Amino acid sequence: MKVTTLLVWFLFISSFSFSQEKNYTEIAQSIKTPSTTLNGTLLNINSKKKTPLVIIIPGSGPTDRDGNNAAMKNNSLKFLAEKLAENNISSYRFDKSVLSYTKEQIATVDTLTFESFITDTKAVLSYFKTSKNYSKIIVVGHSQGSLVGMISGKNIADAFISLEGAGKTIDEILIEQISKQAPFLKDETVRVLDSLKKGVIVDDFNPMLASVFNKSVQPFLMSWIKYNPQNEIKKLTIPTLIINGTKDIQVQTIDAELLYKAKPNSQLFIIENMNHLLKEIKGDVTENMNSYNNPDLPIKDELITILTKFINEL
Repeated sequence: MKVTTLLVWFLFISSFSFSQEKNYTEIAQSIKTPSTTLNGTLLNINSKKKTPLVIIIPGSGPTDRDGNNAAMKNNSLKFLAEKLAENNISSYRFDKSVLSYTKEQIATVDTLTFESFITDTKAVLSYFKTSKNYSKIIVVGHSQGSLVGMISGKNIADAFISLEGAGKTIDEILIEQISKQAPFLKDETVRVLDSLKKGVIVDDFNPMLASVFNKSVQPFLMSWIKYNPQNEIKKLTIPTLIINGTKDIQVQTIDAELLYKAKPNSQLFIIENMNHLLKEIKGDVTENMNSYNNPDLPIKDELITILTKFINEL
């Protein structure tokens, strides 16, 4: 009787362990680009058949492959990749280039431009396109990565997905944000940005704007201002999906609507109670802000359902 009981228990444990096995292999993958070597993670589906591959582009700042940086840990992009894998979709996500710089390269960080991100992403796309190991290559750009993705994916990717991506130029966004937070600085902000749009560095500005217009950052802003998301998304001839959440306190739903208006043959989804980090927020701004440093809060299931359907129908 005891032997039978032990046998049943063993079979139960074996069955449970088997069901918990991952359907993918996690691989550390570095890719050389013209400026550096990007470090990333490939989640490769264990299948004899070719699967779609999603290239996940992180947002602004020194953001890593998981969606984290020195100021916050939320694991949003890590969760995104893992959930896609559960649905038999491979993915590659990578650290922003500055996180891969050598000591010598760090000294030249002031020369970084928006084009640097585009060039890096094109190198990643070409690497996987050349491998011919995947059925489709889909670009998923989060936040700032949306603009990077729609530019770099043109003529290379099979589809493009914008997650919480801006629909306006960075100068428009900065003017809006500063006008709300400090209305008395609006005119000064407009003056500085008008100069940067003309390619002229500004030496004198209100010290209260130093964090935005530090002289070392101005060349990067100059290169970023040149790109209008509405113009860039129009140039895409591939299937396009635009997603935004109603609880995003950084990029409003109007931005997604502007992108959709610019490319009306795309698909648009506004997800109720999803914030900038793709997580569900049912409460107030405090709950929203706390999510930025909650690495255990999962991303919204509805997002994965929409992404999976779009990718599988390509």
